[in-house]
Amino acid sequence: MPRASQRTHEYHAEAKVMEGSIRHPFKREIHPQAHSKLPKEGGYYHSNALEFRLERVLSFASAYSQVAGSEGTKGEGWRTLSTSVIEGLNVLEVLTADRVVGQIITVHPHVGHVPSFHFLGTRFENLRIAGKLIDLEMNLDIFGEKPENDSTYTKHPDVQSRISEQYKRISASKDLPDELAGRYNRLASTLGSPETVECSLVNQAAGSYPGRTFGHIIHVPDFGTITLGKLNVTHSEFHPETGISHRTLVELTMIDLKMGCAADGDVPIGGGSTNGQTH
Repeated sequence: MPRASQRTHEYHAEAKVMEGSIRHPFKREIHPQAHSKLPKEGGYYHSNALEFRLERVLSFASAYSQVAGSEGTKGEGWRTLSTSVIEGLNVLEVLTADRVVGQIITVHPHVGHVPSFHFLGTRFENLRIAGKLIDLEMNLDIFGEKPENDSTYTKHPDVQSRISEQYKRISASKDLPDELAGRYNRLASTLGSPETVECSLVNQAAGSYPGRTFGHIIHVPDFGTITLGKLNVTHSEFHPETGISHRTLVELTMIDLKMGCAADGDVPIGGGSTNGQTH
């Protein structure tokens, strides 16, 4: 393996608190709010947003994002940060939260290519539906420790087992809609692929709120579908001889909101990604 002094790192991190589109009762594009993007050279960048209001459909009191990239001072490698924070969220007086934090911390090693990553600080504070608190069973450690020998996370047996349990929990839910049943059957059939995997940092949502819950997915009649803590990890640029992935993309969406009925639209909330590469 090359020494650290012979290697360079190209950073990638992006964060935004909200974007999307509303199709009904009016048409409106929601451009990325509090959007921060890290250049390949690294550094520190942030963006703030004051009160945002889209008619009486969607609003937040304040928000910010930040991204950072630098080489560690203790020889641990190249560190990358992506953070999005939204406060005072209100969607149609149905979905509300005091604070939603999505955070990815990635470390690319001096030797090897597959990074370690974790989600320390990620959380929902006082997340409610129609005033009723959502009780969340979180699992910020669903991917665990970095696999040995530069192996991919997607092929690690422990990772596969934890994600499989999420899929089984959803598939076993009572009155599971056909669309979700088909989707998670497809995801289960591709589990173990070296390239990509989808899961959630939320194992289970529960509470006395209106609607039906399927693991980390909540369907509220006359409102829409709420997917919490959605996480995608994608390995790419595999070396033709060693099979080692040279690029790992980590994408987090804290609330993937698909609205229907009184208002219709798609609004991802609390997004971030990291995707650096060492040469």
